[in-house]
Amino acid sequence: MIALIQRVTQAKVEINGEITGQIQQGLLVLLGVQKEDDENKADRLMEKVLNYRVFSDEQGKMNLNVQQVNGELLVVSQFTLVADTQKGLRPSFSNGAAPQKAEQLYDYFVQKCSERISTATGRFAADMQVSLTNDGPVTFWLQI
Repeated sequence: MIALIQRVTQAKVEINGEITGQIQQGLLVLLGVQKEDDENKADRLMEKVLNYRVFSDEQGKMNLNVQQVNGELLVVSQFTLVADTQKGLRPSFSNGAAPQKAEQLYDYFVQKCSERISTATGRFAADMQVSLTNDGPVTFWLQI
């Protein structure tokens, strides 16, 4: 399971011109699900996302996590994160989970996050437009 996290001052996702999820300070989480992923990996990734120290403390050091700054999450499914780009000029998605399994694990991840922190979402497998203001910019690739 892969999460590309971006520290943001604001982010939103739109589908057909309608805002389906929006946050202020927090993390935009682009989530990719691989074939071998399961709920255990989703739990571990959630813990890492919620506790990863990417926000500045009083001394300007990245020592605080999203929960400590009362931030929010915007979780957006992104199957392209699991692409194999090692060969050729066209990505291979053979490492990606089947859509039904990917959606189940995406929903599970979102549910678990929402039990601990304010969490907004996009819509699984939809054509979405994501807007954000990356704060820093700060972006990390987390993989379990």
